Amino acid sequence: MPMTISASRWSTERNTEACKECQVSPSGEFIDMDETLLKDFRYYLGIERRLSSNTVSAYVSDVREFLEKMEGRGIGAASVGASDIVSYLSLKVEQGISKRSEARLLSSLRSFYAWAVEEGEVKSNPCDGVQAPKIGRYLPQVLSVEEVEAIMDSVDTGKKSGLRDRAILEVLYGCGLRVSEAVSLRISDIFFDEGFLRIVGKGNKQRLVPLGDMAADAIRNYLPVRETPYSREFSDRLFLNPSGKPLSRVSMFTMVKRQAMAAGVDKEISPHTFRHSFATHRVENGADLRVVQEMLGHESILTTEIYTHVDSSVWRDTVLSHHPRR
Repeated sequence: MPMTISASRWSTERNTEACKECQVSPSGEFIDMDETLLKDFRYYLGIERRLSSNTVSAYVSDVREFLEKMEGRGIGAASVGASDIVSYLSLKVEQGISKRSEARLLSSLRSFYAWAVEEGEVKSNPCDGVQAPKIGRYLPQVLSVEEVEAIMDSVDTGKKSGLRDRAILEVLYGCGLRVSEAVSLRISDIFFDEGFLRIVGKGNKQRLVPLGDMAADAIRNYLPVRETPYSREFSDRLFLNPSGKPLSRVSMFTMVKRQAMAAGVDKEISPHTFRHSFATHRVENGADLRVVQEMLGHESILTTEIYTHVDSSVWRDTVLSHHPRR
């Protein structure tokens, strides 16, 4: 169980001079108690809720920034009220954050205080009753089949880096992977004979994704020229940089934008664009929405419905038309 600290020891009174509550370690050094709480909160998100490392980092960063702002006003974390939450969100909106970012920020704070209540650190969640912003239907950029082919063809496969980049693009589009899933893909998770990839997605949940011939061939062409791993730690990682270390998310983003430009595709795209195009093209070609949902790793089919531009009435009518008691 993570270490917790009594709320009375880390709260401060309103309208008093701002200060930082501390505790003393066995060595006599002062420890920032908010940081201790954030460390426990990070443990809870990563170990107990099994959220992805990126989500954990985002949540903790949001909460840390909020607590620092409250500390500057002389308000301890346990003394925060709903009006403080609303005031902080209003400030962030004035600074230009989007409704989507505002909603994520409120979600971070709500999760933190719900955990703090559960641990007995605070009596109530100050986020209760704070209304989340209404977010409109978000439709990400999508590539046409011709644009996908143009980007694929723009890669110079006469180079080692080109063989790797072509394999990345084929996997992103052919398997609909998230960028985090692509950069962490392991050789041992590729089953050529069976035609599947084993993917570890959000929350460390595993799923099997069909591996098409073009993606499989691209990987096979890349493997013989793959860089020598920098250390045994990276020996099973599929995509490596010239130094033999795992390719970063930033490098993958840069490569995708570079190839789009080389192909003359005048759209603002990212690796995620290939995932969205993957789903859209399959639904347009008659793929069952439930199958697409499984391949993408979505928990709710409503997420898939929004993600693939398909109106809910389409899959609703499809289901009802096959129901024996329609």
